[in-house]
Amino acid sequence: MEAHFYTVDINWSRDRKGVMCSPELSAATPGTNGCIEVATPPQFPKGMPGIWSPEHLFTAAVSSCLMTTFLAIAENSKLEFSSFNCHSKGKLEQVEGKFMMTEVLLEPHVVILHEKDRERAERVIQKSEAACLISNSIRSKVIMNPRIEVASATADIN
Repeated sequence: MEAHFYTVDINWSRDRKGVMCSPELSAATPGTNGCIEVATPPQFPKGMPGIWSPEHLFTAAVSSCLMTTFLAIAENSKLEFSSFNCHSKGKLEQVEGKFMMTEVLLEPHVVILHEKDRERAERVIQKSEAACLISNSIRSKVIMNPRIEVASATADIN
């Protein structure tokens, strides 16, 4: 596979806040500008609450990569499921005088249609964790606590 590139432009607006845009996103979604506000989080001096921070975006990148990888592997594995969601939490710490995201906790929750698919769902989640390109690209420890449930007990009567 050849290299792919993803373009992001950021412009400072005021204080500790800027606007981040991707020309690929604005071109692909007519009527939107493909932009989001980003700011220093409120835990830092002059940080701003209620705005996406680099720390949120880092955590979101890991979580969304897990989801998109899961969706591809589940489709290829013919795993039938009715929902996927993932709670995630990034941990920022100071290590040897430098701030870094040391951990990302992922708690994916998959609802399968049939109990007989539980083992396959577990394998799909494990493969997704191993294949996630964002997790494979970072130094942070990624901790995963998956939960698999069956949609209803009546789904297994077939």
